[in-house]
Amino acid sequence: MKKTKNSYKKSGVNIETADKFTDYIRKSSRLAFKKKLNKVSKNNIGNFASTFDISSEKIKDPLIVSSTDGVGTKLEVANTLKKFDTIGIDLVAMCVNDLVVQGAKPLFFLDYIATGKLNLPKMKKIVKGIIRGCKIANCILVGGETAEMPGTYEKNKFDLAGFSVGIISKKKMTNRNKVKTNDLILAIPSSGLHSNGYSLVRKLIKNKKIDGFLKKQLLIPTKIYTKEILALYNKNLIKSSANITGGGITGNLIRSIPKGLTANIDLSKIKVSKIFKWIKKKNINDNEMLRTFNCSVGFCLIVDKNKCYKIKNFFKKNYKPYEIGYVSKSSKRINLLNKIKW
Repeated sequence: MKKTKNSYKKSGVNIETADKFTDYIRKSSRLAFKKKLNKVSKNNIGNFASTFDISSEKIKDPLIVSSTDGVGTKLEVANTLKKFDTIGIDLVAMCVNDLVVQGAKPLFFLDYIATGKLNLPKMKKIVKGIIRGCKIANCILVGGETAEMPGTYEKNKFDLAGFSVGIISKKKMTNRNKVKTNDLILAIPSSGLHSNGYSLVRKLIKNKKIDGFLKKQLLIPTKIYTKEILALYNKNLIKSSANITGGGITGNLIRSIPKGLTANIDLSKIKVSKIFKWIKKKNINDNEMLRTFNCSVGFCLIVDKNKCYKIKNFFKKNYKPYEIGYVSKSSKRINLLNKIKW
């Protein structure tokens, strides 16, 4: 038989490498989630579709809640620093943190990885991060897609997307209409930049040496808040919440309060971490900082002022919530008071 002059492999797509990667994900997922495999098919990964037995959750009148997201250009920083073991955690966090705003318990996660050429060592590190993120969020990696796309992605470039599914009882679904005047707004600290604002950060560090401080800060994984937030919802200690991502406090908090009420935020109370102070010094005005970055506030809670004292006990030292504002009547959705102390 004559050797073919043209083949899929010669065009840039290596099916054998893709199969090896799928096999690695399958084995890693089974090992990581073996205690939960009774809820899913052991053959999910590598199959045409994945299954999950929601009856095992024993939730009356269940609602399925879904969320999808990516990591943005934090991927480019990972490429620059050649560190890939944490961005998988970011991917899971960006999805499941949105789920818990609804009060939903994350059940399972799927990933999408696209690249010009599969680099197995790099991809394995990314998947290790995804599995680690799923374990933190107490959900299972059940499947996904890996696409090798020569010509679409430049050498060493890749993209990630995630999709998470959670569950909640219809009666327990969060309702922002529970928010009333005089409720307090609490800030939960972020772990750092999380996964937003990196296009601006990359512009600031372009053609400059990245020192030890930045190397440590730029790839700190996004904090996963699922355990603490779900515990608070289950104890009926919070009325509403907001995941502070793109758009910052101002762009996200307004989605968690009803019309006719305003969130009054005292900016001077925000405890700003070093990375945001560093960015601020690069000639970025306050408004731009607030709408681009989380500015050290990773999550916001809206709570009854009489229950506020109970909430701190659910969090570890570095993530203790603290008061930054209150709710009042007004047609203005958000009211910023004072200035951030950079």
